[in-house]
Amino acid sequence: MTKARAFFQLLKFRLALTVAFSSAIGYLLGAHELDFSRALLVLVGGLAVTGSANTINQIFEKDLDKLMKRTAKRPIPLGIVSIREAWVFTAVLGVVGLGLLTYSFNPLAAALSLLSLILYGFVYTPLKTISPICVAVGAIPGGMPPLIGWVAATGFLGVEGWILFGIQFMWQFPHFWAIAWVLDDDYKKAGFKMLPTPGGKDLRTAIQIMTYTMVLIPLSLLPFYFGMTSTTYPMVAAICGVLFLMQTFYLMRTVSKKAAMSIMFGSFLYLPIVQIALVLDKM
Repeated sequence: MTKARAFFQLLKFRLALTVAFSSAIGYLLGAHELDFSRALLVLVGGLAVTGSANTINQIFEKDLDKLMKRTAKRPIPLGIVSIREAWVFTAVLGVVGLGLLTYSFNPLAAALSLLSLILYGFVYTPLKTISPICVAVGAIPGGMPPLIGWVAATGFLGVEGWILFGIQFMWQFPHFWAIAWVLDDDYKKAGFKMLPTPGGKDLRTAIQIMTYTMVLIPLSLLPFYFGMTSTTYPMVAAICGVLFLMQTFYLMRTVSKKAAMSIMFGSFLYLPIVQIALVLDKM
């Protein structure tokens, strides 16, 4: 593994790109005109800040990562990147991302990004070994990217931006709990407490996943109620929401890893489809 490749792995590029994509969606929805070049700038800024937060996460979890098969070959546990180098990388990414958002857009968007970085890197990360409340805490920075994009476009915290935040915030719960269910054996090696009930992979957890997914359906229809879209988006959101919910019924019936994996992959599809439908309906 080369040094450059190791630093690239610290970004957790696919995860960071998914987060940054949501911020670009938020920008396109908040902007008066669809300016994709400006949306790309938001995406780059979000990618840098998210990469910084992801690196902080790996610095703090370096010893825990060694215990899990999924993370044992990350650059820091392998010693390819030192802790000092990782902190320098974190600082450079953070300064670049926050600087881009400040000077290309507005300080409020940068301030929200900084808050998101702090919550993810310094609050959510240590909570993972302490309490299942970590998922609720992590859902805050996880839900902020579309709000940050909206603020980058408008310069203020409007109700529409909070709706975008609410949808992505609520989506985090079935998404993260499904991942935690699938990776539970690995997580236990590191002492991560991600699932919401003491029993972990049981019917109570499945019911909670179903409940949050059910709440997501009416929440996803609020953009139509507030005049952000026409009639196409709510149909797409409702269909995706119902299909997502049906997967949770399968989990409740079988309480199986296979069903949890189905929800995990379904969650990866749900969010971009709904967000892209929002933008296309605006066009």
